Amino acid sequence: MPKLETYKKQAKLLVRWHRDGNFSIGGRIRQLERYRTLSDREALALKFPLTEAQEIIALEAGFANWAELKANTEAAPPTSEQPETQDTAVANARPVLYVADVDASATFYRDQLGFRIDFVHGNPPFYGSVSRDGAILHLKHIDEPVFAPGATEREGLIMAFIDTPNVRDLYAEYLATDAEIAQKLTKQAWGGTDFILRDPDGNAIAFVG
Repeated sequence: MPKLETYKKQAKLLVRWHRDGNFSIGGRIRQLERYRTLSDREALALKFPLTEAQEIIALEAGFANWAELKANTEAAPPTSEQPETQDTAVANARPVLYVADVDASATFYRDQLGFRIDFVHGNPPFYGSVSRDGAILHLKHIDEPVFAPGATEREGLIMAFIDTPNVRDLYAEYLATDAEIAQKLTKQAWGGTDFILRDPDGNAIAFVG
């Protein structure tokens, strides 16, 4: 789990992006139920104090609010002694998958791929997050496909790479759940072993060992 200081820096960065008029922050502000109907311009026109940025960071980390995030982070024992990171260090990455039905997609990742549903926002849901161990995937509702029909298969597009130390065991697990395997377990020329599966929306996810 990242340190509390890392989450604080992420919240401050959101405030700075909002102040600078960065439209990419609109989708993150809409994760808050009270703002889910706002356009990007309306989101940028809001007063956006640090407390609201912290609320968003907490939700994205799988907590109900900032107080819960803070309590859990401060209570977590250190996993190892590591040197302090610089202010420009990157904490983590969370791929965003485009899906037609956030509820159905989250259920698929939970029931067939063994992920946990971290949160689902909106009624009907328009954004959510699922995770398994250290892997986190965000789910965003779209009304129309982002790519032309057949493009993802034709171009071999991968939406997310997930590292796993036991790729063979995970492959066997997913075969048993009847998940759609787009590429069987393969020893690659670059030295790794991987397989690719597709979710119900056609997103290709590579599991790499």
